[in-house]
Amino acid sequence: MRAIEYAFRQGGASLWRSRGSSAFAVLAIALALIVLGALLIVSWNAEQLLARWSSAAEFSVYLRDEATSDQRGAIETAIDQSQLADGREYVSKAEALTRFRREFAELSELTSGFDENPFPASIEVRVRPGAEHDIAEALVKRLVAMPGVADARYDRDWLTRVASVLGTIRAAGLALALLMAIAAAVTVATVVRLGLRTRRDELEIMELVGAPLAFIRGPFVAEGFLQGGIGALLATAALWVGFLIAMAWWGTDLNSLLDGGSVQFLPIRLCLYLILGGMLVGSAGGLVAAREAA
Repeated sequence: MRAIEYAFRQGGASLWRSRGSSAFAVLAIALALIVLGALLIVSWNAEQLLARWSSAAEFSVYLRDEATSDQRGAIETAIDQSQLADGREYVSKAEALTRFRREFAELSELTSGFDENPFPASIEVRVRPGAEHDIAEALVKRLVAMPGVADARYDRDWLTRVASVLGTIRAAGLALALLMAIAAAVTVATVVRLGLRTRRDELEIMELVGAPLAFIRGPFVAEGFLQGGIGALLATAALWVGFLIAMAWWGTDLNSLLDGGSVQFLPIRLCLYLILGGMLVGSAGGLVAAREAA
């Protein structure tokens, strides 16, 4: 405990003495965490939206115009017997046209030029929550092959593609944040190394009198830890302020994109991880510089 207390006391004093140069290290850590935090906010909300869509997944079976009532009955029986459906609804050609005109009012005039209703009748099926994707996909393929079916569309197909794109964006963002974190650690190491050189004579005396290694290197690690912690707190505050500004300007539009949900800031758990990550980056930089102390 004495070593830890001494390390943070000396680290804090060194941080204050070199506050001009330390500001660059703090800023580097803050920028890296702002990039990572912004990525987490976007991916967190996107994942919540995908989870909500996945739990309410549907597939639509489009019927041929010449499909008979017996064929439609066979299709509905196959759906019911699969035990994958949480409910189904038959949508007639006329109702499909009415829906289009209601949901796409700006395009409704285009439908007045058709001699016949171009929209097919369909059976919309709500997939039971927890249903396995492979089994539901197999059912869709089986339905497509049945008489009277023109085509079928399963929500999970495009949800899978969206999740894949989201994963690629997340990986690219994490790679960028990692590079910035490494740069921040190097900056911390450089700043701490400058402080080490000003205390070279003092450190040599401590070595001569047999001071423990923790008392020699500890203050430099603590200084990096404090720089990382301050940078992380500044990044979290900046992310919160930026989030509030974005919601004030575009909150209504963003919430409408979430299909009834609302854009959320990072949960406390992820905020704590960000702060801990900043402290670790700073400590790593301080440790690299401290290796020159003994």
